[in-house]
Amino acid sequence: MRVVFVGWGAIATTASRLLADAPVDIVAVAVRDGSKARSGLPPGTRLLTRPQELGDIGAELVIEAAGRESVVPWGSAALELGCDLIVSSVSALADPDVLDTLQAVARRTNAKIHIPPGALGGIDALAAAEVMGIDDVEHRIVKPPRAWLGTPAETMCDLSALLGPVEFFRGTATEAASRFPKNANVAMTTALAGRGPADTQIALVADPDAAVNRHEVRARGAFGELTTIVHNKPLPENPRTSALTALSLVRAIRNRIGPLVI
Repeated sequence: MRVVFVGWGAIATTASRLLADAPVDIVAVAVRDGSKARSGLPPGTRLLTRPQELGDIGAELVIEAAGRESVVPWGSAALELGCDLIVSSVSALADPDVLDTLQAVARRTNAKIHIPPGALGGIDALAAAEVMGIDDVEHRIVKPPRAWLGTPAETMCDLSALLGPVEFFRGTATEAASRFPKNANVAMTTALAGRGPADTQIALVADPDAAVNRHEVRARGAFGELTTIVHNKPLPENPRTSALTALSLVRAIRNRIGPLVI
């Protein structure tokens, strides 16, 4: 399978390394500055700097792993060519116009937009439960105070003086993903799998006793009840990125090329 990565950070490089023995040909990597050297690129990989260059690549799958600002230009270009698209920066889809536009292109070209579960567990069960109906969903994101530095959390609580866990934000998935696009990126994954962005409650918590990031998802409905809790260890290459995010991406790619999908 001919694959293009948009972005060459910790997620993409880790996924590339773990796919080294798979029948995957990383034919190109999209970057902002093509003049800078990139380490770890597979031999023969081209560097792209403009979405229009995708037309010369003959890719079958484009994988976005570069941040929400890259989703629209590179995603639209990929889908226009009939390439399937994997979106890692799901917070970009908090804008309904973005989601509607990408889906419209995908329908017209018979392409698919795939959203892997990333740092979450149980997303497959949540999406299945929605077929029968879900009454309510809450996604609680708990991180150490240092993980919330550089976000609006700094003005919502005193991150340096917490004595215990503090819930500093509660709102919809749309609000969380818009205000905390990096820290609450997966809020939109939960929302799209279940009741939708406007009807999914997100709680953001700073906990001085938390050693790693934790995601707690609870849902109730006609199907029964669902609770998943994931304690995410970070990637060694980037302590701000959960290892499961890259591993989930590897699984999504393997499911497209192997005889067994699970």
